[in-house]
Amino acid sequence: MLTIGKIAQATGVKVPTIRYYEEIGLLAAPDRSQGNQRLYPRAAQERLAFIRHARDLGFALEAIRDLLSLSDRPDQSCAAADAIAKAQLADVRARIARLQALEEELTRMVGQCAHGAISDCRVIETLGNHALCAHDHG
Repeated sequence: MLTIGKIAQATGVKVPTIRYYEEIGLLAAPDRSQGNQRLYPRAAQERLAFIRHARDLGFALEAIRDLLSLSDRPDQSCAAADAIAKAQLADVRARIARLQALEEELTRMVGQCAHGAISDCRVIETLGNHALCAHDHG
């Protein structure tokens, strides 16, 4: 059995986050010692590592809840897990596209700077007038 500090150290998840995951039901409430200290079984460490890895990959808590539910039924088809991962991939690709558009706009804006006075600054002018942007990023 692991204390909350030990499981936090083993998984890299902060203690308040572990408590939060318990509160929202992603992690089962652990048994308590005679001194009311939380005591986690090894399975909780594995589950917490799963949650941490999924969060690192950008999965939302609801998606993680669904994936955990699927992992609790290993005899099921993995189609639902694939669908969740594909949706996450699509979201990541959309964010990358938005970031690339932002990079292009910032590069263009900075490239137009004449390095003169603020009154002639293209960066300030563009930030003040969205119509001067090449892309809609709002």
